[in-house]
Amino acid sequence: MNKIIKEIENTKIIPVVTVQNVTQGLHIMDALAEGGLPAAEITFRTEAAAEAIRAMCRKYPDALIGAGTIINVRQAEEAAAAGAKFLVSPGYSDEVVNYCIERNIAVLPGCMTPTDILRALAAGLSMVKFFPAEPAGGLRLLKALSEPFPKLRFMPTGGISKDNLMEYLNFSKVVACGGSWITKPAKENDFAAVRQEAENAVKLVCRWKEQG
Repeated sequence: MNKIIKEIENTKIIPVVTVQNVTQGLHIMDALAEGGLPAAEITFRTEAAAEAIRAMCRKYPDALIGAGTIINVRQAEEAAAAGAKFLVSPGYSDEVVNYCIERNIAVLPGCMTPTDILRALAAGLSMVKFFPAEPAGGLRLLKALSEPFPKLRFMPTGGISKDNLMEYLNFSKVVACGGSWITKPAKENDFAAVRQEAENAVKLVCRWKEQG
């Protein structure tokens, strides 16, 4: 579990991907890898999610591929069986978190309130997803939430873009950011644009590291 969290921290950006079919998923993963960002959170919003994860993991065994929008244990089981290295949920689910902890699977439950965070800390988690980041109040709310919980770290997701990515990464409690802007062109099957967005995102992270 800690190894995967470290990989997420090193990657800094986790593209959020919704796939309509396995072929599209593989094209997206090809584009991300070619762009220097072999990582993805495949959302369980479509029936193709599990099979897409399985195919992606088969083709890119070393890539950081996880599953998102996990809202129950059944989905967690499907994602884990498909090879997902980490699971992300939009809110806090005791069942999903306990399932992952028992099986040593990295899990980032969505947290937006002090109550959510208290539950995460009670479960022994050191990192959670801050969601929906921008609609909930953005960096201002995240900084306020982090003050009573100095040891907890966050992966903001929801409204993150190339325009505000650096601001979030500059906050010491932010380990990485999740973002769908990188793979948005895939809706039009423009995988060359996905590759370009991935390259641009990697350049932003490199610039941030140089400044740090």
